[in-house]
Amino acid sequence: MEYTVQKLAALAGISTRTLRYYDQMGLLKPARINSSGYRIYGRGEVDRLQQILFFRELGVSLEQIRDLLNKPVFDGISALKDHRVQLLEKRTQLDRLLVNIEKTLAAAEGSIEMSDREKFEGFKKEMIDDNERRYGGEVRKKYGDDTVEKSNKKVMNMTKEQLDRASALSEEILDTLVLAMDTGDPAGELAQKAVRLHKEWLGIWWDQYTPEYHAGLGQMYVEDERFRQHYDVRREGAAEFLRDAIFVFTGVNGSSDEEVLS
Repeated sequence: MEYTVQKLAALAGISTRTLRYYDQMGLLKPARINSSGYRIYGRGEVDRLQQILFFRELGVSLEQIRDLLNKPVFDGISALKDHRVQLLEKRTQLDRLLVNIEKTLAAAEGSIEMSDREKFEGFKKEMIDDNERRYGGEVRKKYGDDTVEKSNKKVMNMTKEQLDRASALSEEILDTLVLAMDTGDPAGELAQKAVRLHKEWLGIWWDQYTPEYHAGLGQMYVEDERFRQHYDVRREGAAEFLRDAIFVFTGVNGSSDEEVLS
């Protein structure tokens, strides 16, 4: 079956403007343009739009979706299986938050007592699950299951003040890093301040600090595109600059996995 822009938009529950924008950015092209100049979409485009909406539901940017779908080796079946796993995880997270809300309401109404720790358990577990999904494989491979499990346990025991401090530190690290890059000196005072803040941030999340671990993490920030994007969000090259500053601070070159794991 074929669809015009209006019919496909109505079928998918999106606007015609959205479909036209998808066409403009090369995300979803029509199968053909008919003699009257109307965009016409077929079965392949319907399936592609479904994939796009799945990815959007999972919070993937349009640019990333376009790059994924345009890969010659893109496997639609495998993508659907991944969507299923991620949506089930998302449902689990929502269920956990709903339980937390129900307990909070019951506590507010006086029918149960709820400790301060319980009030934040759902949020902390969601944070752990999200980190596991995004980075768990690489981090476990590099530093071992025991290290990650200790870190997760530490997160679950965190107070609200500790979580707030971790969030504030993340912003302060990025702010200081941008200023340090203007000096061009990874060994300079501002760069080393950024590293000291980063070390404090690590101490909140991780059970044990070593210079070798710190240096290895800095190297991973450069090698792994997801970490690189986090630090390069305000200024390109920030991840590499931070790594170099960490190497100066620790006196360790982070290229050796054996050193990091020891």
